[in-house]
Amino acid sequence: MGVVLPVLFALFAALSNALATVLQRRAALTVPQSQGFRFGLILDLLRRPVWVGGILAVIAAGAGQAAALATGALALVQPLFVLELPFALLIASLVTRHRLPGAVWRAVAAVVAGLGLALAAASPAGNRTHVPLDRWLSALVGCAAAAAALALAGLRRPPGRARAGCLGAATAVCYALTAALMKDSVPLLGEGGLGAFLSAWQTYGFAACGVCALLLLEHAMQGGPLVASQPALTLGDASAASTLRRSLVATADRALPLGAPCDAQFRPHGLAVSADSPGETSPVS
Repeated sequence: MGVVLPVLFALFAALSNALATVLQRRAALTVPQSQGFRFGLILDLLRRPVWVGGILAVIAAGAGQAAALATGALALVQPLFVLELPFALLIASLVTRHRLPGAVWRAVAAVVAGLGLALAAASPAGNRTHVPLDRWLSALVGCAAAAAALALAGLRRPPGRARAGCLGAATAVCYALTAALMKDSVPLLGEGGLGAFLSAWQTYGFAACGVCALLLLEHAMQGGPLVASQPALTLGDASAASTLRRSLVATADRALPLGAPCDAQFRPHGLAVSADSPGETSPVS
């Protein structure tokens, strides 16, 4: 299987997700702030055309992600989604016509360098399509526990960088699980047609995870500056996906504790970016 097509699809998904993030962040700032988890937030956002545009970008990104996962290995495709971070910061700076500080771009360069290392170490040769149910059970429990812990930690904090970072990381776990479930269900379209796809539990699993990710994302966008939530989201997504791959696919590597890389890795990178970046008045706040 070639690598050019899945790479192009993954880059399209990353760019679309970045645009969606900027639009959703702008829309989230126009609705009332809530201290806890509020399902009515989506109803408020539905009245904002900017948010609807962001959702259309999310749909486009989902299509690109599905195409990338259907044509390429998860180990090749998933790290490319980290490019959503520099794309989002670039789009935000263009939309607001403000230049980003050099510290932000140095942090972005570090992310891109880390991405290159991840791609080099990913060894995308092996592309197992189906995963045994017993492995899925442990993965689902681990992801649910990690996402819930991060979400609760974020909701207990006042609006600001810590809240946005924790909620962004919780969203990342849901995103990674959604991608893994999609990767397991999309090949069924080619193998057994639409009937096989609609009868697989993974299809409804990635739909449910996608809804949870959307709710968490909106709270992250409202909870603090983009320079805090976006690194947690993109880096957490890549590291959680790497953990899921090790846990779900039989390889020579030992499986890492599910959720650990997301919780451990997003903190130094995400907080390093936000600590060196401007606050709420910045173009990406």
